[in-house]
Formats: sequence, structure tokens, C-alpha cells
Amino acid sequence: MNSTPTAKPRRAEPARRLGAILALGLPLWLAGCASGVPEAIRHATGVATTPAAAQQAPTAHLGERVRWGGTILAVHNHAEHTTIELLARALDSSGEPNPDTPGQGRFLAEFPGFVDPAGYPEERTLTVVGILLPPRTRPVGDYPYRYPVVAVEQSHLWPEPIPVPRYPAGVYAPYPWYGPWRGPWYGPW
Repeated sequence: MNSTPTAKPRRAEPARRLGAILALGLPLWLAGCASGVPEAIRHATGVATTPAAAQQAPTAHLGERVRWGGTILAVHNHAEHTTIELLARALDSSGEPNPDTPGQGRFLAEFPGFVDPAGYPEERTLTVVGILLPPRTRPVGDYPYRYPVVAVEQSHLWPEPIPVPRYPAGVYAPYPWYGPWRGPWYGPW
């Protein structure tokens, strides 16, 4: 019989165990930080002009790339493209239109092909990146309005904001039987 002692199985060293946890957990943690907003929407690209400025000087920025956004007013489907009419709003640092800012004029976002109007309901916010085309004149009521037109390359429909419930102020007076030296433990009884 061999009298050599049997070797005990070695336990993983703590550093090796920590490395395995980091190797498995770090990619999952970083994936949670990923944004669903396209890069072109998040970062300003092209010319920093507004739809109101493009309406005043229609040929100044033709053919240049712009990033505009706003509130959807209407969706018009045509034979070869779809036009979404938007009320322009100021964009925040991530490219989302701020609905609390005043309108900066109207513009048309032209998408190639068919876009289902149910997917782009009115009053939702949309940001587009594209090339500025020659303006088109359409009536707004009885007024002939000159719309700047963007040939859309990328777009992002922002989710609807979650409404925050508003509670009435009410009266928050202290309960009369509790407080310093009052209550069931201090008497009187």
C-alpha cells in the first residue's frame, strides 16, 4: 500500500474568483447602460440652424445635414413617400424635443416609402436627422405657409412621458395627542 498522502482539492483563490465574477458580471452591467437612441440623434451633426431660420433664408442651407425635432401635427402618405408635419421645439442635450418650450416654426420630415400613421400618432415627439431640401408651400388654414423640408436619414420617436400624479396640498397639522411628552406611554391616565 502506498503511503503517500492524497492531495486535497485546491479551492479557487479569492482573486481568481473575483476575476470570474467580473468577467461574467461586467458585460451585463455595461449592457444596461446602452442607449436605444441612435448616435446621430444623440449628438448634434451638421448645421446648427432652426426651422424658423431656414424658413426665412430658404436657400442658405440647402443640401446640408440638420438635426431637428418637435411635436407631430399630422402624417400625410403619398405614392412614393410619407411626410410628417412637425411643430419644431428646442432639443435637449440628448436630442429630445422639449415640449415645454415655445414652438420654433413648422417643418416637414419626408420619409421614403410608406410610414403607418398609427406608428406616429399626433402629439408625440420625434427627432430627425437628414438633408435640408427646398421648401414647400402648403396652407395652414387660409395662410400659405412655407415649410422647410428634411429628407430623413435617421429618426427617433420618443416614448410618451409618464404622468406624475398631483396630490392636493391638504392640511398636515400634527396629531394632537402625540408629540413631546404625549402619547400612550407618557399618560395621563
